[in-house]
Amino acid sequence: MKKIWFLISTLVLSIALTACSEESNGTKDEKESTNDEAKAETEDAAKNAKSAMMQFYMSVSKAINSQDGDLNTYEASEEEPTAEMKTSAEASATAVVAELEKVEIPEQLKDQKADLEAALKDLTSSYQTKAEELKKDTPSLEAANETFTKAEEQIGKAFESVGLNASSLGTEVNG
Repeated sequence: MKKIWFLISTLVLSIALTACSEESNGTKDEKESTNDEAKAETEDAAKNAKSAMMQFYMSVSKAINSQDGDLNTYEASEEEPTAEMKTSAEASATAVVAELEKVEIPEQLKDQKADLEAALKDLTSSYQTKAEELKKDTPSLEAANETFTKAEEQIGKAFESVGLNASSLGTEVNG
């Protein structure tokens, strides 16, 4: 009889251990599943940030390019610009300022918002300075171009923070 009790006890013990072992494996699978879901969410957020950054960049370059044609012509002119070219360039710079004020930073870029706001402020300031300088008899656009370069660097930092290579806004809008 002791042998039967011993066998039954051993059988019950082995079943209990097997059941506990399976529950532990299930918990590990659940943890791995949760980790995989978290990784997928992180990857999706990174893709969304990259996409939002590209949309922001394109909206900035579109806002500038839609209005800066006369300003580019003035700046690229190899001969002495005429008064009409100067007036058109001034109006163009003023129109760019108005377009840049309409640009909005996407919600997905909340981590880069401070850099992008500063960049937009500097871009707007750059074109505002150009418009003011073009009202003078002998305009100097150097300070405005330095402010533009500063804004371009800030946008580059924001690009790198989401895993993209920095792009040259100057090349995009001055061509």
